[in-house]
Amino acid sequence: MIRSNQKIADQEIDTFIKFKQFFELSPDLLCVAGFDGYFKQINPAVSNLLGYSQEELLAKPISSFVHHEDKKTTINAQNDLKNKIPLLNFENRYLTKNGTTIWLLWTSLPIESDSHVYAIAKNITYQKELEKERNQNLTDLININNNFKKLTYTAAHDLRSPVNNLLTIFDLLETDTINDPETAEFITLLKTTSLNLKDTLNEYVTMLDKQNEINEHLEVVHFQETLEDTVLSINALIENSQAKIDCNFTELKCIAFNKSNLKSIFLNLITNAIKYANPDYLPRISIFSKTSDDQKQLIVTDNGIGFDMEVVKDKIFGLHQKFHDHEDSKGIGLYLVHNHITSLGGNITVDSKVNHGTTFTITFKD
Repeated sequence: MIRSNQKIADQEIDTFIKFKQFFELSPDLLCVAGFDGYFKQINPAVSNLLGYSQEELLAKPISSFVHHEDKKTTINAQNDLKNKIPLLNFENRYLTKNGTTIWLLWTSLPIESDSHVYAIAKNITYQKELEKERNQNLTDLININNNFKKLTYTAAHDLRSPVNNLLTIFDLLETDTINDPETAEFITLLKTTSLNLKDTLNEYVTMLDKQNEINEHLEVVHFQETLEDTVLSINALIENSQAKIDCNFTELKCIAFNKSNLKSIFLNLITNAIKYANPDYLPRISIFSKTSDDQKQLIVTDNGIGFDMEVVKDKIFGLHQKFHDHEDSKGIGLYLVHNHITSLGGNITVDSKVNHGTTFTITFKD
């Protein structure tokens, strides 16, 4: 019996030593605090990080080491702990002895029986600095993008005036009185070029106007209904091409999106599939929705002439990028599709092989 008790005592001592070693060697901040707002016990990591001695940290209220902007929230959190409410993922700032600001992430559990709080904290200062830098970069990018949009919009609008003036001059010219055929040909060429320039500028302005609309307005959009509206608007094209469209939206019937944007996505992907159909096959387009790993997706596949992905790479969604010789190709459709999706936080990927069709996978923002 004596030996058994001795063995238990030895085990308890061994366990105590191991816990003591864990407490002292842990790189995380381990603390025992009282309901009175003072540290009762801290491990060396606390002193090492804050720069105060253990005696200094135990002698003052915890709130005296907290950044002045976080004192109120910290005191409120301490009151919650007194009311037996655990503190999970609580962030606040502490000031080191040399005045440096440190961000800490706390998990604190109150023990009412002895009026103590057992807490562990991680130093997340580095993550906070990265987050601050990222937010600043995002702000800078937004400002640059807005300035760029303004410059592009102004340029496109302002250039239309001299082009219109030039076209007016051509209208005033009496080309019938020009006897030199070469001169008449040059004038006709200049007028045609000016008209093309006007059309291009109008395309830019129209596109920029659409981008400046409030397309962030979200609503519940049904895939089937939107697809039917789209098909109805290009019914003649579909019938003439003998294209067949298969769809299945049973897995995901609707999405929080912009309806006009979704219709434009359907319109451009379907008309592209017909426009770039393989001459050996009738166009066949498959459109279906799915959920994968909590992601909501729309997949559009065709059996057209496809792309050489090694050639197109990341240029496929660029403005006025054309990869096939087709008289109606403007290089705008896929650019608009990409912008409709990314402007609302989603993304789109492409998988294609020459003469083996193309698959567009759209992943919507949650």
